[in-house]
Amino acid sequence: MTYTHLTQEERYQIYALKRAGITQKVIVRILMRSESTISREISRNSGLRGYRPKQAHHKSQRRRVANARTITTEDWQWAQSKLLEQWSPEQISAFVDISHETIYQRVYQDKEQHGILWKCLRCQKKYKKRYGLLERRGTIPNRLSIEERPIVVNDRSRIGDWEGDTIIGKNHKQALVSIVERQSKLTLIHKVVRKTADAVSGAIVELLNPHKNKVLTITVDNGREFAGHQEIAQQLEANVYFAHPYASWERGTNENTNGLMAPHQKRGHLNRISLN
Repeated sequence: MTYTHLTQEERYQIYALKRAGITQKVIVRILMRSESTISREISRNSGLRGYRPKQAHHKSQRRRVANARTITTEDWQWAQSKLLEQWSPEQISAFVDISHETIYQRVYQDKEQHGILWKCLRCQKKYKKRYGLLERRGTIPNRLSIEERPIVVNDRSRIGDWEGDTIIGKNHKQALVSIVERQSKLTLIHKVVRKTADAVSGAIVELLNPHKNKVLTITVDNGREFAGHQEIAQQLEANVYFAHPYASWERGTNENTNGLMAPHQKRGHLNRISLN
């Protein structure tokens, strides 16, 4: 059960190394994968125009979905145990030969049969309109709606699209600023003493500046702490987009990551955490 599937980033590395004339044995050492894994990847996912990473990834994903009916009892029992430990379907699919789509399907089938697996999914809240209430967060000037964000961001087919959020400490003072890259799930965290717009925007710039050439878009929620979005956009040369109010699933990668951190630290004890 220690095998993990090749990521799309690894497939792009294979493509680039092959184009550079690097031998398969060297590619194995660079990626720290078995020779059989690399050999199988190239032979199974090459087309008429040779090995291309995007097409290879899509072929692999389609094959995993098609094989959903042959899921072994052992694999599904392992997947269920991880769901009960609050793992997300995306995390589970990286360690077992079941696509995350299939896991979601089985979870909801289990719900229809009065099972409990659906309760283990972290993102369950649905959008609810606040009738008769004013938006207390206020209006952020010159904000770009998520509806203006490039469609390519939705399918997670490239590196460079990030999601941002904050985890609030006791009495709404200290906070953790978290930034997650949508495709690779790379997570960067910065602690701020106060959750002000200046502090949060400064933290985001500091976190992403070393990766500036891999920052294409940033998506955040409508909190006033992101009012410095124009400064972020200017410093990182990337547009900042705002999700719809009360629609946390539009930043599912970041919400999922914050959900992973929550069980391991209490929000009232951020003063004990030391981060860069």
